[in-house]
Amino acid sequence: MAWLEVVRTGPFTTVQDRGRPGYASIGVGESGAADRDAHDSANRLVGNHSGAATLEVTLGGLAVRAAGTVSVAVTGARNPVTVNSEPRPDYTMLHLATGDLLEIAFASEGLRCYVAVRGGFDVPAVMGSRSTDTLSGIGPDPVAEGDRLLVGADAGDWPADEIIPPPAAPEDPLMMRVRLGPRDDWFTPASVAALLRETWTVSSDTNRVGARLEGPGPLHRAVTEEMPSEAMVAGALQVPPNGRPILFLADHPVTGGYPVIAVVAEADLPVAAQLRPGHRVRFHRTVASTIPR
Repeated sequence: MAWLEVVRTGPFTTVQDRGRPGYASIGVGESGAADRDAHDSANRLVGNHSGAATLEVTLGGLAVRAAGTVSVAVTGARNPVTVNSEPRPDYTMLHLATGDLLEIAFASEGLRCYVAVRGGFDVPAVMGSRSTDTLSGIGPDPVAEGDRLLVGADAGDWPADEIIPPPAAPEDPLMMRVRLGPRDDWFTPASVAALLRETWTVSSDTNRVGARLEGPGPLHRAVTEEMPSEAMVAGALQVPPNGRPILFLADHPVTGGYPVIAVVAEADLPVAAQLRPGHRVRFHRTVASTIPR
């Protein structure tokens, strides 16, 4: 039996997989890796099934020591990686022997990186998923110093490639595609136009639930009556009474009582999950029913 012992967690590290879909009707969100593309790439590099659990590391600072021979990969935000203090590349497979120390420094760009181990992390599943939902508290606790993270058996065939080209850094401002609605008619035409015209900035108030956006002015409602709570999805741009939109991410609530002016395309959510405070975004309207990745 092999495991990784947590020496240092960094600011915030959780176990994530592809989430627990299908439970919104009973108030449980999907959760899962905020950047699904990076999570999937890490698993692909070590030959795991895509649903295998990885570590989602916010900003960096994680250090783990191998107990047993293991193969790992680091993807997502561009964090410097070392093994026993020697620089090693991300977006490739790394092999660790017993006692080897894998350290992930703080990111030079991006917000979240992912650590996969061949076989996945074997933490208890809750409702079919090993993901930590920070809003509901469902799933494993955040990773803590001293934890022994057992290696599971979610591996498939060894990958044909041991390297995946990392994605380009997000542009600044980042253009994200949106579909207006379902409540864009609750806002003045000028505010709908402003959403698409202005440049917005990710505030320091950002986490796995969502990112609050700052702009040149608040979005004004045309309908001021109270709205009954209705379903929410990842990518929803919900506008609370202060007029500053919130972009919902992986741990978003399943319902909400404020109107959603637009929804970011699902294909653009992985890069949205990598936006740090201060990064600028703009929204481009699309009417496509499906948007290719």
